[in-house]
Amino acid sequence: MSQTDLVIFDFDGTLVDSEIIAARVEAELITQAGYEITAEEIFELYAGLTFKDILLRIEDVAAIPFKASLIDQAEELVDQRLKSEARIIEGAREAVASVTANRCICSNSRMERIGFMLDKTGLAPFFADRVFSSLETPSGKPKPAPDVFLHAAATLGANPAGTFVVEDSVHGVAGARLAGMRVIGFTGAAHSYPGHADVLTEAGAETVIRRWADFRGVIAALSEWSDA
Repeated sequence: MSQTDLVIFDFDGTLVDSEIIAARVEAELITQAGYEITAEEIFELYAGLTFKDILLRIEDVAAIPFKASLIDQAEELVDQRLKSEARIIEGAREAVASVTANRCICSNSRMERIGFMLDKTGLAPFFADRVFSSLETPSGKPKPAPDVFLHAAATLGANPAGTFVVEDSVHGVAGARLAGMRVIGFTGAAHSYPGHADVLTEAGAETVIRRWADFRGVIAALSEWSDA
């Protein structure tokens, strides 16, 4: 991977199988608040967004005002479930370890949440202080804004054009592409759905993998050519 400056991993639903857990909690709370929605619909429509942004988008289409306290309630319940149920996705540890270029995490999750899941899954030693939450960037703008990706690249001295990003959501792919980075889609988590690979490709992923076992070969091949 001589042409690769940096490899950025999304976290939820990419390294850790957490999206399905969060979506189930969020769907239940939103339904109780008056807007019926399933976890599957959250996967397909809102995966990769913060819960606050999901609520704002639903308010726009449904004209249902949600209480601000719903955000804190969701954060607490999701944290509880993740602490007991979150698991590393098969092959993720080996894929991360195979990266010889610099590597980091860029996520919309809070640093505290990322931290306890890194510890729980044994991934913490691979990233040290190279974990970036969009909520703690100078702008504070979450994906699909490109800010967290650009902040990570600037902090680590990487050229965005020489950076690969692995993402499981349309919003994550869109943010990485806006940052001028190359994207590999990932559909190997429990929340993946029929057509998932197609929507990631349409959003700008150069290729999509379902198994982490394919990652090393794919990134080596992509590093040999430019899509410019």
